[in-house]
Amino acid sequence: MSIKENLEQVRQNIADAAGKVGKRPEDITLVMATKTVDSERIREAIKAGGRIIGENKVQEALKKYEILKREGAEWHFIGHLQTNKVRDVLKFADMIHSVDRLHLVEKLDQRLQQEGRSLDILIQVNTSHEESKYGISPEEAISLVRQTARYDTLKICGLMTIGLFTKDEVIIRKCFKALKEIYDAITKEGIDRVCMKYLSMGMSGDYRIAIEEGANMVRIGTAIFGSRPTPDAYYWPSEKTDADRAGKM
Repeated sequence: MSIKENLEQVRQNIADAAGKVGKRPEDITLVMATKTVDSERIREAIKAGGRIIGENKVQEALKKYEILKREGAEWHFIGHLQTNKVRDVLKFADMIHSVDRLHLVEKLDQRLQQEGRSLDILIQVNTSHEESKYGISPEEAISLVRQTARYDTLKICGLMTIGLFTKDEVIIRKCFKALKEIYDAITKEGIDRVCMKYLSMGMSGDYRIAIEEGANMVRIGTAIFGSRPTPDAYYWPSEKTDADRAGKM
């Protein structure tokens, strides 16, 4: 199937899943996860109606952005962000999905102050409790939201998580339910300058489940572009460094 046909099928699946829980298809924001996808194929997807590009690697994204920046797409950064890449990610990102530690918040704020602007962000939560995955722990998520809300260059627009990579639907749903509970708790708390607009969860293998559990933003790659030549471990490292664990990267 062509990229256009794949995109149409994904949209139909989104509509079906949304309908099950009383939502409209337009309530669900589709982010095209374009890691390893070349610029021409991304351009094809944009022409087919794809509006948002989601990239995992800063340098890869910069190269594509230079080629595609006149296509009118919105650019999201959805991968782990090291603080030494902050300056570069701000050259293209309209939103960052993966803010997960105060040190990163501080670095983003410093750079945004220099540039005299603000940025939409999501707080990434590790709902699967996997040591290998990035994201703030569920227990610390609300605290990080409160702390981040003090920085007026950063607009907290919601939360993001990655479900456990398993075929066990019960476990997958548990990850998504956990994020929805945190989302609802933050919404109820009414923290100043925090707008719980997006619940970003669900990828090609589990986006329909995510929508049923409350997602209104999904990040879909292989279902649109086909399988990747590079393994996911390249984008979601199997092990963290000591600096990661210390929250300093």
